Amino acid sequence: MEPYEILRQNMQSTIRKLAWSDEEVTVKARTLSAKEAIGEPEHQDYPIIKGRERMMAAEFRGCQGQAFTDHYGDYKGSLGEVANMELSDNFRRAVFLATFNAMLRFQGQAKGTVHCKDADPPLCAAELADMVSQTYGNPKVALVGLQPRMAQALGARFELRVTDLDHDNIGQERFGITIEGEDATKDVLDWCDLALVTGTTFSNATISGMSCEKPVIFYGVTVAGAAAVMGLKRFCPYGS
Repeated sequence: MEPYEILRQNMQSTIRKLAWSDEEVTVKARTLSAKEAIGEPEHQDYPIIKGRERMMAAEFRGCQGQAFTDHYGDYKGSLGEVANMELSDNFRRAVFLATFNAMLRFQGQAKGTVHCKDADPPLCAAELADMVSQTYGNPKVALVGLQPRMAQALGARFELRVTDLDHDNIGQERFGITIEGEDATKDVLDWCDLALVTGTTFSNATISGMSCEKPVIFYGVTVAGAAAVMGLKRFCPYGS
């Protein structure tokens, strides 16, 4: 079953069980500015600061869920409408995922649904590198989705390959590593011992074509709800 159908069925089942489909529940998803989403970090090379992506934030019963996307805008509708939304583009998928994260946050099933800020990203990257070393030894690491601080921390300690969708990054050297494009993802996953994958693969639909028999750890807020429902390993120690 496709990941989106697993999530959709979970949302629809929850709505039926709690009778939320008959209740006038308003879900708002708004576009966060870079400062709102990530604060004022020391480094300025994050995708959300460069303008390639924005954070969608859904509010449901006082709880917030977020999702990264490169196709952003405002949305307002009922929970039932979101549950039945056709996930035909990155905007709709981001609305769905942010809403799903907020719903699971309200239910106490998902944590870290709001992005960390300010000085947290470098601390997160350092903890990630420590966790990889302590848990997996000295693996060859694939980083699917360029997160600059993670690439910097991992590249200093492990053999690392990085893929990204941003054409401004592909072919460029970052921290001594040449960033590869999406077409290299299969080769990189075959090569690695451990894959660290951005949760944004759920909002841009690249998750559907990704297959890896190696250990996989997803990172970030976008995948918070999906990880909780699907039993995926996730790393996001500073999400709130």
